[in-house]
Amino acid sequence: MDVKNKTQVTMFAFSGLTDDKLVAPFLFMLFLVVYIVTLLGNVGMMAMVHISPSLHTPMYYLLKYLSMVDLFYSSVITPKMLSDLLSERKLITFIGCTLQFYFFCALVGTEVFVLSDMAYDRYVAICHPLHYVSVMTKKKCHGLVILSFSVGFVQSVAQTSSLFSLEFCDSNLIDHFYCDIPALVRLSCSETRTCTIVTLFFVCSCSLSSMTIILVSYTFIMSSVLRINSAAGRRKAFSTCSSHLMCATIFYVTVSCTYLHPSSSTLKKQEKVSSVFYTVVTPMLNPLIYSLRNQEVKKAILRLLQKSPH
Repeated sequence: MDVKNKTQVTMFAFSGLTDDKLVAPFLFMLFLVVYIVTLLGNVGMMAMVHISPSLHTPMYYLLKYLSMVDLFYSSVITPKMLSDLLSERKLITFIGCTLQFYFFCALVGTEVFVLSDMAYDRYVAICHPLHYVSVMTKKKCHGLVILSFSVGFVQSVAQTSSLFSLEFCDSNLIDHFYCDIPALVRLSCSETRTCTIVTLFFVCSCSLSSMTIILVSYTFIMSSVLRINSAAGRRKAFSTCSSHLMCATIFYVTVSCTYLHPSSSTLKKQEKVSSVFYTVVTPMLNPLIYSLRNQEVKKAILRLLQKSPH
């Protein structure tokens, strides 16, 4: 192999969401609105939980951190995507790509564990209501959040190191709108087996452990709810879980659609669509779902509106 082919790239180029110059401005406006709603929704949710005494409970403490993670991981991807929709050359440096992937991978890893923390909180609240205050203490909530962030960022170090230790020497065109594992692995001109094993290990470990906690928690929750005699009691118990269950389902379904399919050129467009949904749209949906479906959040919003000066 000649020297030129062994030269490591220092700059990547994205193919982007579309090559159509007529569609790009429309997509820019659409995703700009989505991103603004994401910022307002998640910052608003964090502020409301902070200032509303009625929301100073473990459930909303965890919700505040879910909003924080959504806000940050959307911001890792969306501003660059918006900029590229209006740019002829969609470039990112090797270091920039590394940092984008690291923080995105870390925050997504953190999100799956925050979602499982919230499932555990609902399990304790519904299955052991008399012990809820003694079990879900402030110290325990802090510990769960710290553990979620620690695991998320540590596993990202391993994945980022294995991915960006690969050689990229033939082409620098990433057929995507952000730095993601499948698109970068396809570009590599070196052996990718170790990277693939590391990726599968951490993705499967994080996803399966989080999903197991969520599924086991909701199995016990459903069992407890069905034992409640009154229909009103069952509705009230389930209403406290429905928002979280919906957020977790949307997140896992869209991530599964992105990563759990065979590699094929015919699926690249579908991969981009599902990636847009969980990187850009899902962080907007979470605060909206909690605002529209959660009675305590709606009451807190109404109280804040009534107190605000007219």
